[in-house]
Amino acid sequence: MRPRKRFGQHFLNHRAILDRIAEALAPGRGDLVLEIGPGKGALTEALASRGARIVAIEKDRDLVPLVRDRVPGARIVEGDALTLDWRDVSGAGPDEPLLVTGNIPYNITTPLLDRALAPPRPARIVFLVQKEVADRIAAPPGNKVYGALSVGIQSVARIEKLFTVPAGAFVPPPKVDSAVIRLVPLERPLVPEAWLRAFRILVVGLFGYRRKQLVRGLRELTGWPAERVTAVLHRVGIAPALRPEMAAPEDFSRLLAVLIDEGWHPD
Repeated sequence: MRPRKRFGQHFLNHRAILDRIAEALAPGRGDLVLEIGPGKGALTEALASRGARIVAIEKDRDLVPLVRDRVPGARIVEGDALTLDWRDVSGAGPDEPLLVTGNIPYNITTPLLDRALAPPRPARIVFLVQKEVADRIAAPPGNKVYGALSVGIQSVARIEKLFTVPAGAFVPPPKVDSAVIRLVPLERPLVPEAWLRAFRILVVGLFGYRRKQLVRGLRELTGWPAERVTAVLHRVGIAPALRPEMAAPEDFSRLLAVLIDEGWHPD
């Protein structure tokens, strides 16, 4: 099978790297694993060798029979991972832990991360992503690539950037290096589920003014006068002159709580 550009396919066949990805996910015998985009089934095979129960979602219908033949014990679902209900597809019980993994296409990395971290969240997620995205996700406040994506993910999960995968390990080689990341959802996310939409609007909105002082960004976002915005920031314990790129995820969480208490309702 030739990789198809429209599916963003870059097949990883390096056995040692595949084993490291499987080890990072650490499935026990009988654990339920959902793989996103199995491709030719190389990672599927590595996971199955550890005794895990594998369900994989593959969009390319021509690859589905290939993976089924390679890993007969896995259940391969033809479909789009962006539209399917992952827990429903996997057959996970209401309280059954689910592990999620995959070498995911670069062009849909962010929406797949959003799906992976939507409640009810998996026990662990191990993804192979573009190295630049891994750097952004794991970046601390003050880092030049720290931004809305960093805050959004760090507010609900602990992120580990495990190791880099060179472009030459793939067929065809992508134009950039990749990295393996592990996400472990927090027992107590910084933002309640009911506030997630408002949190995203706040964070994305403020990072639209990442080099402006928070007082300026909040004035633009809320439409409130400077005096009211300054009072809100003092109540949160954040200096009005702080810039969004220097604020920690916990700062954004506290800020949202006070804004809501003060009557802010994002459109």
